[in-house]
Amino acid sequence: PAAASLRHLVLGGEAFPLELQRQISRHVRVANLTNFYGPTETTIDAVGFPVDAEQPGPHLPIGRPLSHYRAYVLDGGLEPVPAGVCGELYIAGSGLARGYVGRAGLTAERFVADPFGAAGSRMYRTGDLARWRSDAVLDFLGRADAQVKLRGFRIEPGEIEAVLVRHESVAQAAVIAREDVPGNKRLVAYVAASAGHVPGAAALRAHLAASLPDYMVPSAFVVLGKLPLTANGKLDRKALPSPDFT
Repeated sequence: PAAASLRHLVLGGEAFPLELQRQISRHVRVANLTNFYGPTETTIDAVGFPVDAEQPGPHLPIGRPLSHYRAYVLDGGLEPVPAGVCGELYIAGSGLARGYVGRAGLTAERFVADPFGAAGSRMYRTGDLARWRSDAVLDFLGRADAQVKLRGFRIEPGEIEAVLVRHESVAQAAVIAREDVPGNKRLVAYVAASAGHVPGAAALRAHLAASLPDYMVPSAFVVLGKLPLTANGKLDRKALPSPDFT
């Protein structure tokens, strides 16, 4: 708040929650605000989004590739997925690192041939999940290693969270798979309420069912004052309480 005026504010490193944008808008006059994304292996920012209005969803989009970069959202067969469909994000372009020093195996695993670029070009497999919006902007959906397999279905918790926060009563959401009873893994949604609202499980379940398949609708909903965070500001999964499935 002491910085009354900034010409350009750039954020990156973590997903940019909308609440942070609101705090910035309340306390700081910023002429230009940009959300950047890029792993170290792309040295460093490869995708960016200039913020000029509040966006739907829990986080700001990461945007479009910067100059000399290309971004692909691909399925397991390295085929592009349609807009709105979740896939793994790959980055290509002149900023790509050569690889990992002394780790040839890992380099070969993560820096792969780019089938969409010039002969001999490579792309970096980020391990992050994303999707293209209809306006050709990228949404970040989380890590691929956070993917859940439940009753034979592969589920991206970030997709469920993105739909949950569209409900007027939900300010924050986290979805995890719990196995409180051995052999019985179930999805649980933890939500923090918006000011003046009390989220009801039935309403949230109906809200999700309107746009998601049945297997992606959590078995239980837990309403919290706020989501527990670690000292680094990440979700503290160990602090999430056990749900009541009754």
